[in-house]
Amino acid sequence: MPTALLWFRRDLRLADHPALLAAVDAAGPDGTVLPVFVFDDRLWGPSGAPRRRFLLDCLAVLGADTGGALVLRHGDPARVVPQLATEVGARSVHVTADAGPYGRRRDAAVEQALGDVPLVRTGSPYAVAPGRVTKRDGTPFQVFSPFARAWREHGWHSPAQRPADVRWLPGVPSHDPPPAPDLDGVRLPPAGEAAAHEAWARFRDERLSGYAEGRNTPGTGGTSRMSAYLKYGCLHPRSLLADLAGDDSEAARRYTDELAWRDFYADVLWHRPDSAREYLKPELQAMGYDSGPDAEELVRAWETGRTGFPIVDAGMRQLLGEAYVHNRVRMIVASFLVKDLHQEWTRGARYFMRHLVDGDLASNNHGWQWVAGTGTDASPYYRVFNPVTQGKKFDPDGSYVKRWVPELRDLDPRYVHEPWTAPTGVPAGYPEPIVDHAAERQVALDRYHRVR
Repeated sequence: MPTALLWFRRDLRLADHPALLAAVDAAGPDGTVLPVFVFDDRLWGPSGAPRRRFLLDCLAVLGADTGGALVLRHGDPARVVPQLATEVGARSVHVTADAGPYGRRRDAAVEQALGDVPLVRTGSPYAVAPGRVTKRDGTPFQVFSPFARAWREHGWHSPAQRPADVRWLPGVPSHDPPPAPDLDGVRLPPAGEAAAHEAWARFRDERLSGYAEGRNTPGTGGTSRMSAYLKYGCLHPRSLLADLAGDDSEAARRYTDELAWRDFYADVLWHRPDSAREYLKPELQAMGYDSGPDAEELVRAWETGRTGFPIVDAGMRQLLGEAYVHNRVRMIVASFLVKDLHQEWTRGARYFMRHLVDGDLASNNHGWQWVAGTGTDASPYYRVFNPVTQGKKFDPDGSYVKRWVPELRDLDPRYVHEPWTAPTGVPAGYPEPIVDHAAERQVALDRYHRVR
């Protein structure tokens, strides 16, 4: 009886899964499919507790969805996958193509180690696979807007049908998963494919119509919170785009743009694998940054939400409480670290990857480069987010700040973003601002001018 091995990675679902269909096809009507997930130390080791826990929860759901057939193994995939293929006599190994720098190297090593057993790549985690959309001369896009136009013109496939019946191969020995990390009260979204579709349906039916405005106001719950599900492939962006097809509203267009941003950053990483950790604008590598005990104390205040700037502190406390930060607030807190505290963007990117449940290498690190002014389509280096004016504009009633900074809950909304101006002064237990924003903004601009 022929067997096809399906190696799950960032595609932890059964619906709209082209690689699953390819595996079923390869196995034939009398064959079986073996689902497997490999705990790779190169990926598991650097992951923070929220991502580890969410992944484990998603795998538990996937295991149930495959009737208990999901096999877990530990180790280097270049050793584990060929060994398992030999163990079950698999005639082919099927994966969703990985566009990341490490994933591409890993898959090449697995392919070589498999020998005569083909590694079949089908589909990608993106609406349009990285590298597909280029300028007319074949070079990659450097700016989002023209990329997005070309991306829309290119289009994407309709969602793949879920196979009516999969003959999973039972009884193959499976290892225990790693111990689940203690999250110390961090609240994660419910895991798995069904939860992802339920979350999308709620957003689509209840909040999508207000997305054009609500996406920028962290206190309104106006975003979809789909990023963790997309990160682990509990559903495919193609499924979301299919739901939005024919909707010409500004809200649908804005949401589609967010999916385009995800594909854009993956495309940048595809063409420039070094950009995961290196500057896209190398001339800014000469920037000066602060160091020493005083600088470290300021960074600790940023990490723990004790800067004295309420919108910054609310964002950092949301990160620690939900392993998530609203996108507008991500930009504000990133700007504060890089341009008020004069720290290198790579430090903030690493901290976010450690604490985010949706930590995605391409989106996270290129988002930090955008704010730092070092990346593709970057915010101009002279743009420095003012945490007070940003707070007043996007959290005008202070509801977001008051949710995450309880010390300020009794303040009149007029003072919530500048508590030091309140008639009674800064409330007890909340810090005074740790820096003078206007002064630090000028320091940042002077340093940028020097290296440019």
